[in-house]
Amino acid sequence: MDNKNLKKLEALKNPKVMEYVNEAIALCKPDKVTVITDSPEDAAYVRELAIKNGEEAKLNTQGHTIHFDGPKDQGRDKEHTRYLVSKDINWGIDVNYTLKKEGVPEIRAIVDGSMKGKEMLISFFALGPLNSQFSLKALQVTDSAYVTHAEAILYRSGYNEFKKLNGSADFLYFLHSAGRLENGVSMDVDKRRIYIDLEENRVYTINNQYAGNSVGLKKLAFRLAIQKANNEGWLAEHMFLMGVHGKRGRITYFTGAFPSACGKTSTAMIPGQTIIGDDIAYLRKVDGKVRAVNVEQGIFGIIQDVNPRDDALIYKALTTPREVIFSNVLINSGKPYWLGMGMEPPEEGINFAGKWFKGKTDANGKPVPYAHKNARYTIRISELDNADKKADDPKGVMVQAIVYGGRDSDTSVPIAESLTWAHGVFMGSTVESETTAATIGKEGVREHSPMANLDFLSVPLKKYIKNHLAFGKNLEVRPKIYTTNYFLKSDGKYLNDIPDKKVWILWAEGRVHKEYKALKTPIGMIPMYEDLKKMFKKERNKDYSREDYIAQFSLRVGKYLEKMERMVAVFNGIDMPAAFSKELQEQISRLKETKKKYGDIVSPFEFEKK
Repeated sequence: MDNKNLKKLEALKNPKVMEYVNEAIALCKPDKVTVITDSPEDAAYVRELAIKNGEEAKLNTQGHTIHFDGPKDQGRDKEHTRYLVSKDINWGIDVNYTLKKEGVPEIRAIVDGSMKGKEMLISFFALGPLNSQFSLKALQVTDSAYVTHAEAILYRSGYNEFKKLNGSADFLYFLHSAGRLENGVSMDVDKRRIYIDLEENRVYTINNQYAGNSVGLKKLAFRLAIQKANNEGWLAEHMFLMGVHGKRGRITYFTGAFPSACGKTSTAMIPGQTIIGDDIAYLRKVDGKVRAVNVEQGIFGIIQDVNPRDDALIYKALTTPREVIFSNVLINSGKPYWLGMGMEPPEEGINFAGKWFKGKTDANGKPVPYAHKNARYTIRISELDNADKKADDPKGVMVQAIVYGGRDSDTSVPIAESLTWAHGVFMGSTVESETTAATIGKEGVREHSPMANLDFLSVPLKKYIKNHLAFGKNLEVRPKIYTTNYFLKSDGKYLNDIPDKKVWILWAEGRVHKEYKALKTPIGMIPMYEDLKKMFKKERNKDYSREDYIAQFSLRVGKYLEKMERMVAVFNGIDMPAAFSKELQEQISRLKETKKKYGDIVSPFEFEKK
């Protein structure tokens, strides 16, 4: 490290930062070390380095670049993402973990010498708004200019925030190396490792480039934040944060948790509403109210099906000049093409698998798509026309509704409101979703994901649920809790159009302000037909028939009971909080009584008769 960069580090007056950096240099053995501050000059250096290194390439539109991950590095690697702990823990769920006495020597041996011939970049970030009690600090060390560039878009630069630590070691630390590269792609994916040390708040990740594995500040930092939140009595959640615009200019702030590729970003981007964040939120109780911030300032979004009809605002932002990183889409003559963008792709180009042409097959004879299903875009929220004016407010915004969603083809209604806070926690705890291309593995498998957060839980499930139950106490303004499902099918066809979600969310906003009555059912409160009929006409210019309502909101009692059987099996043997166990048993009892009286499928109009 030269004297100029050393002075940048010394200015922080933080012994722990110096310790980590010296250790990283000795272990990774880079040829060059560069410290990145908050300056525009340093930001420009990173962007130019990503191009120079071949990690990104410029596209025709000003500010747009393309990054490719390797063919075997296209999603989060669950199998090799593990916690490092000193002793065995009863998680209550299936969690990948390794004892530190085994895991630390293994990962350090893989990382050893990983930056030979490369440049180490040292960066500082704030997870949340600047000058905020909500925000955590993060130190990133990597040999990937793409990772640093992506983080500069997704997070707020935090070099000056580190100065305010006054030497404190209260920050998260991330060490990443893309490993051995060939044609700009990580080659040793068989040695891909993402190890999260829960005791030292540090992460080692190597031999990867896909942001879900390499960008430590995203889902890796999230795991550390969940542990911190549950130890301190606040919430770190897999949630969007948005302003829902109701009557007379009213703005009601919602958070919402959905598993990957289940409509979370598109909900936060509903036309006419404003977005604060689409992925991770920190929630705290402040003066009897729940307030929340977006951890990020950008979006790392799935680009499939982003088109002018369904996601007009994002589509506009992605097709006009501004700073955007595309990943794993097709490039032809400097222009990106992705699945479901609303136009025919060219018959050849460059994609995640190299040169592509129509009809290309892989080694197994399977057709190679022109773009990956999990292809992404990285963009600042401030670039969007619907960015909420309070997006960077260090005090956060008051949350009045929480939404849980999943990909469920045969059971859950489009929207339901919980009966109580505890029932809402139960609803969130029993979220199920069918898997997608966002993670490596088989698609279409139904998985249980409490609070849409299963992949990221870093504390025992009992502790996590108990913290949620306690969080609802002693609140002057208690948020309402909802479940949504945009993927209900009949005879293989979706019962909802994609833009219908606007009606469900606006109905929930009206419920917060006591504008609509609702039907009480065994699984929660559901909308009344006449209200939805008026809302569909106003918001969607669409006739909403009684047949539509019956198809979407009939209670599939048999399917719900099957789900409860699965939940009993999941929670059997886990010493869950008594309040949760009570909600589970009462849910089953209500469903059984309803089945006895009405049968397996119950029209919503039956509940109007009560």
